[in-house]
Amino acid sequence: MAVNKTYKGRDMTKSAVCIISGGMDSALSAKIAQVEGYEIIALHFNYGQRTQTKELTCFRKVASSVDAVKSYEIDLPFFEQIGASALTDKSIEVPTGGIEEGVPITYVPFRNGIFLSIAAAVAEKHGAEALFIGVVEEDSSGYPDCRESYIEQMQKAINLGTKEETNLSIKMPLVALKKSQIVEKALELGVPLQSTWSCYKEEGKACGVCDSCRLRLNGFKEAGSVDPIDYI
Repeated sequence: MAVNKTYKGRDMTKSAVCIISGGMDSALSAKIAQVEGYEIIALHFNYGQRTQTKELTCFRKVASSVDAVKSYEIDLPFFEQIGASALTDKSIEVPTGGIEEGVPITYVPFRNGIFLSIAAAVAEKHGAEALFIGVVEEDSSGYPDCRESYIEQMQKAINLGTKEETNLSIKMPLVALKKSQIVEKALELGVPLQSTWSCYKEEGKACGVCDSCRLRLNGFKEAGSVDPIDYI
């Protein structure tokens, strides 16, 4: 339930914009926002990723599960034009040989920076106090835009570039967690993990061999649980 505040005699609602990809991490991040008493404004991006249709379906289910009062589904077709990532350029194969060293080819150039900028505009429109993003630094695939230090700098830039009364806090509740801890917390809070998607390659059944599938499966294994989605 959202927390009500009073401002100049009016009840105000504590609200947060939650970037929800349809994946497990962002689903848990949004659930944590709900548990903390925020009214949820759900935000999703269709950016030409290989599993765009599946991710959108999962986003809608996750947004419903956290009782989102407003949902935005924003198309960003220019990512396909930029390319340079196996997620948006189908001429580049998605790696399936295990976790890569350094920045992997599935990194989408400055994706989170662009996502956060748009999320800030949505938050300013609604007078939201916070942005929630499910970035994971320690157990991620080496994406530079998932680092805590980077998100903190984005928060400073956003607050410098918005109205004086806008004071957004970017929340990263998962940034220091391992994937197994994310699974455990999601199960504890009742996140609908069966309605989330992590696979980079497939939309019917998950491939089980891309970096994202490997991280997810290992997280469930270490948590002593079984992943509820189907794999090839």
